[in-house]
Amino acid sequence: MPASQTSPPSPTTHLISVVLPCYNEEAVLARTHDRIARALRPVEGVRYEVIYVDDGSADATWHLIRTFTRESPMVRAVRFSRNFGHQAACLGGLKEARGDAVVVIDADLQDPPEIIPEMVARWRQGWHVVSARRTARHGETAFKNLSAFAFYRLLGRISDHPVAFDTGDFRLLDREVVDTLTGLTDRELFLRGAVGWAGFPETTIEYQRDPRAAGESKYTLPKMLALSRSAFLTSGSVLPLRLPLWTGTASLVGALAMALTRRGRAGALPLALFGLESLAVGTVGEYLHAVLRQVQGRPAYVISERIRSTIPGAVLASVEEVA
Repeated sequence: MPASQTSPPSPTTHLISVVLPCYNEEAVLARTHDRIARALRPVEGVRYEVIYVDDGSADATWHLIRTFTRESPMVRAVRFSRNFGHQAACLGGLKEARGDAVVVIDADLQDPPEIIPEMVARWRQGWHVVSARRTARHGETAFKNLSAFAFYRLLGRISDHPVAFDTGDFRLLDREVVDTLTGLTDRELFLRGAVGWAGFPETTIEYQRDPRAAGESKYTLPKMLALSRSAFLTSGSVLPLRLPLWTGTASLVGALAMALTRRGRAGALPLALFGLESLAVGTVGEYLHAVLRQVQGRPAYVISERIRSTIPGAVLASVEEVA
């Protein structure tokens, strides 16, 4: 590694942390590290550190990460005791990051690390949040594209704070934003919703999302539904709590209409109303479950192993240098 990369930083040098949550990514992780190394070329006034978060992988992901830490002194890593989920891994990376700004990016190469320098440039212009907005999602099913489109629009309609459309967790966060998010007591932090809730100045960079470079998506339908549940329950909207009131009102109106009209099929409407009431009660039950998890006070994740960098604040070596 060149001497200039290990020399003490000047007081005006900024440290940028890049956080990569990983779960069973052995098929793509070497290419990811290669792309990250090429993208994070040292520029004047900016240094980088890379933090891998292994979210309880069952394959060789942790073995590869340990190799990266031996090859580059600025690569750090933490390993969870089990799979706690993508949002927990993002939160764990934010808490480990030491940078003046932090970039969160998935390890599957669907999000291009080459736009990180542009994010940093926007941050240096004064933006606290720089989000990457997807203008296209290549390699994904029509169902995934449609459900993602509907998800953000519906969340935006019911949320009590702004929601950035078509953006995932690929974004840059200023240190002030990171400190705010990591200081929250939410047991199930919905990161992109919390960023909007915090209300810091935000700008976006548009890009086209690529297909996965290798492996399979870890966001299965059950995990997508779990993320949606978490998003809507923590969006700050009072709408779900009002559903029982609205359902009860609709039931009374329906019963009154049946009594006045005396039309047939008397059993259909009560059954439909019963279904709506059950749905409303189920929604309240989800809130109570969320409250239970909150008051239990358990941490969002448990770290079983941590690898620290050997040279604090060193710049990532390029691929040619670590070879």
